[in-house]
Amino acid sequence: MTVTSRQQAQQRVEQIRAFERELAALRGEGALVLDAGQEAGVARRHRQLLGELGAAFDIDRDDAARQLSTGMKIASFLGAVALAASVYFLFHQFWGRLDTTAQVVVLLAAAFGTFLATFWLHGRDPSGYFTKLAALVAFTCFVLDTVMLGAIFNLTPTENALLAWAALALVLAYGCDLRLLLVCGILCLAGFVSARTGTWSGMYWLDVGRWPEHFLPVAALLFCVPLWLDHRRFDGFAATWRISGLLCLFIPVLVLANWGDGSYLPLEAGTIEGGYQLAGFALAAAAIWLGVRRHWNDVVNTGVVFFVVFLYTKFYDWWWELMPRFAFFLVVALVAILVLAVLRRWRGERAEADA
Repeated sequence: MTVTSRQQAQQRVEQIRAFERELAALRGEGALVLDAGQEAGVARRHRQLLGELGAAFDIDRDDAARQLSTGMKIASFLGAVALAASVYFLFHQFWGRLDTTAQVVVLLAAAFGTFLATFWLHGRDPSGYFTKLAALVAFTCFVLDTVMLGAIFNLTPTENALLAWAALALVLAYGCDLRLLLVCGILCLAGFVSARTGTWSGMYWLDVGRWPEHFLPVAALLFCVPLWLDHRRFDGFAATWRISGLLCLFIPVLVLANWGDGSYLPLEAGTIEGGYQLAGFALAAAAIWLGVRRHWNDVVNTGVVFFVVFLYTKFYDWWWELMPRFAFFLVVALVAILVLAVLRRWRGERAEADA
């Protein structure tokens, strides 16, 4: 197996640890006993692999290291957000003291300098934590660059800026293997496509949020990206695209299922709400089915969450005013147990079929 990324290296380490635990369990049960030479050979190979992977990638070799890495990820994220905010307020602190030429030079230098610094750090930071800090600062500087240059030269705000922000975020995400920047890029891309859909209908692009149906076209686009691009080198990227697409689908459907006046459809509000409620249940069930069929746990989980949300929303509409509070929540609990039982049975049937 050729290891080309930190995520793959970490998966190989976890496979080694799982093998060691299973071997110890089998030895204790007397089901498998290796002779001294075989055990020594396996242990020697594992030490060699761990040494090679540790030299090439920043890996967690045990549970303690994994716990520390979790803390480092949280600290890295908080530090990245704080540093980006610091850059933003630093610009505004001294901006009025600079003339136009100096302002343009500072903006361009900040944007290009932080972008190049991110890739320079990426080659020298196997852990990726400092690269994440630099990448978010580079993205923030680029956003400030476009916004403030537009203000300096009195340019009309346009949704095309969202496309430029998305392009930079995706370059940083794929160039440095950063899911945080991937999320930023997806948000900007979703905003651009939705705004452009709104402008085609004659609406000003900043008013796109008034009509949730503008976000439906981008849902299909985001969900299909992993089908078009190979993401095996990027751990978690495919799931992030799919979940983002499902959120852009289910959230507008959920809103329209309770607010029919926000739809373009030339129907009564009650009819629109009923139609979107049925569509919500059907789409959530379809997501669960597709996720199970394709072994996409992220799609299954998202589908289950929104199926339950749609179900509980209807329960609230039907029974909140009619039933005592204890009875309402008892019904909700019983339905949750029923859903759990159905999913458990489904899982068992899938396991028998795979066997």
